[in-house]
Amino acid sequence: MPALMPTDFSGKITWLGRVANRAVTLEAEPLQEVTVGFAGVMGEEHGGLTRPSCSRVLLQHPRDTVVRNVRQFSIVSTEELALIAASMGLERIEPAWVGASIAVEGLPDFTHLPPSSRLQGADGVTLVVDMENRPCQLPAKVIDGVHPGFGKAFKSAAKGRRGVTAWVEREGRLVVGDRLRLHIPDQRAWQGALPLFGEAG
Repeated sequence: MPALMPTDFSGKITWLGRVANRAVTLEAEPLQEVTVGFAGVMGEEHGGLTRPSCSRVLLQHPRDTVVRNVRQFSIVSTEELALIAASMGLERIEPAWVGASIAVEGLPDFTHLPPSSRLQGADGVTLVVDMENRPCQLPAKVIDGVHPGFGKAFKSAAKGRRGVTAWVEREGRLVVGDRLRLHIPDQRAWQGALPLFGEAG
């Protein structure tokens, strides 16, 4: 019995990019198309089947533990980037400035897509949504290079709007202008009432 349901929602790819060396700059270089393998995109800083764990999973693994790489892609919404820019008092925020791999338009409430949702292209290429991508200060330096003094406002403006991280379930090709159809898990929302870590039981 299928566990993932196709929806009537799809997003149009408006931008593709690659971060070649994050130690040099988070800014991504724009691309018109990318070949997607199980390790992500060749030459992408965030590619690979595994990665050293980071602050996102410190409650599960000590830093730099080798874990499965579910952060091969950073996907952002063009609509949410516009909201971030407006909150910062800027005309626009480019996907490249935040180190995005893909920008899409047309998927509402994008940053809060259910984890394990799929974004599937016409040739079958499929990306699995891991989770919300939390804002950090790394884009500040890039933004300040274009709009001096504005970078520090990014982290708070991007809260709940930073997009998602994703990994490759099926190989294929992505091209600017392609559409990605949203498939979501066929299950109800979790209704557990366990206290969060650190809260009194």
